[in-house]
Amino acid sequence: MAVGLEDIETALSGILLPQPKRSLTQLNMVRDIGVSEGSVKLTLALTVLSAAERERVQERVRAAIEAIPGVKELAIELVEQPLQELNQFDRVIAVMSGKGGVGKSLVTALLAIALTRHGHQVGILDADITGPSIPKMFGLKARPTGSENGILPVETRSGISVMSLNLLLPHEDDAVIWRGPLLAKAITQFWQEVLWGKLDCLLVDLPPGTADIPLTVMQSLPLSGVVIVSTPQDLANMVVRKAVHMAHKLNVHISGVVENMSYLVSPETGKRIELFGRSRGEEMASEAEAPLLGQIPVDPELAALCDSGDIERYNSEPFTSLSSAFIQALPASSRPAEDQTGK
Repeated sequence: MAVGLEDIETALSGILLPQPKRSLTQLNMVRDIGVSEGSVKLTLALTVLSAAERERVQERVRAAIEAIPGVKELAIELVEQPLQELNQFDRVIAVMSGKGGVGKSLVTALLAIALTRHGHQVGILDADITGPSIPKMFGLKARPTGSENGILPVETRSGISVMSLNLLLPHEDDAVIWRGPLLAKAITQFWQEVLWGKLDCLLVDLPPGTADIPLTVMQSLPLSGVVIVSTPQDLANMVVRKAVHMAHKLNVHISGVVENMSYLVSPETGKRIELFGRSRGEEMASEAEAPLLGQIPVDPELAALCDSGDIERYNSEPFTSLSSAFIQALPASSRPAEDQTGK
């Protein structure tokens, strides 16, 4: 029986790492497959794994491939490759706001969940170094694994890859007291020294403001676009406009605007209450020259799920509407067409 390339790829796609629970093919560790008359040669880039984990992976690969009918011989070659050559992103989208406390991390999490539910492979780079909240919302406690050559992100229950400084701290409430250059360097390391593998979308949760970290991300990362987060307050909108102007000055495409804390639905009457004044979402979207993707209400259920680390269980009509609008507004893939096969 002749051995086909698809047989080999299927076997390799079933070999998952413990954390994140993604396959060798999803992490782009399989660099080449050669098949000729029952002889199989695999080229693997296991750079980020520890020596012990490399051995375990090779044993599992050998067992899976040699179990395929028709395989007579197997050779495995290990190569060292920079992680940047292994990472492939269809899109990189930053979520930003000039003001703190508007729910930027919440929107990042909801957009990641929306993409995942639509079948996309998603990652979150938590660039809010001094105020990270992404791990808490997803209930993440595991520490990233890896080696001196790089690290692997942690995966949420629904399969979202997450990298956050809070996952590396001894205690989640430890303060990060760093100056700007160190903060910017940390973001560069999360980009260059984390094995994300193949992702349909990497979301970058930016800290508030228009200083070092947002500037580093906008100038150093190949952004496909940004999503602006605002709230109804006029004061908040004044500051958020600074982020819009920054994106325009740096020629970064604004994919859309999300208005958070837009209203509260009274549980007794079902009436909308505008806690922070009338909505200014349409005005902000017009100024950003981008669509208004959605208006998120103040929702006690959502707040409770975030506090308990169960945000992936959230569902509501406003969230469904936001999900649909965001999927439609996604910028075109930044990867060449030939690279998008077999994700």
